[in-house]
Amino acid sequence: MTIRLHLDPNWARETGPFGTTVAFGFCTMSLLTHLLHSAMKTAPARTPSAEGYYLNYGIDRLRFIEPVPVGSRVRGAFVVKHVRNDARNRILVAFGVTVEIEGLDRPALVAEWLGIWVRP
Repeated sequence: MTIRLHLDPNWARETGPFGTTVAFGFCTMSLLTHLLHSAMKTAPARTPSAEGYYLNYGIDRLRFIEPVPVGSRVRGAFVVKHVRNDARNRILVAFGVTVEIEGLDRPALVAEWLGIWVRP
């Protein structure tokens, strides 16, 4: 039955707790890379100057706070929480992430997203 909350507009409107269909939480989470790249186009470059490549390292404390009604506009807010080198001389970066829903006070998602810059 829960999948109807995401896929069946009539059921969601008549029976569901939100009055409309809502996006899957993991669908919202999957937008993080796109939202970060969009945010970085308007922010000063923060890519390390050394050659290498950047990898996802994981997500800590991911929470889905508010469901995203289908058709809503969302945006990502990213803050660098810390940057450090590990024992293998890689640069570990932790981003504080908030995915906001236009017109709502509570965020859709909050997390600490970990990335790693690997030097050649």
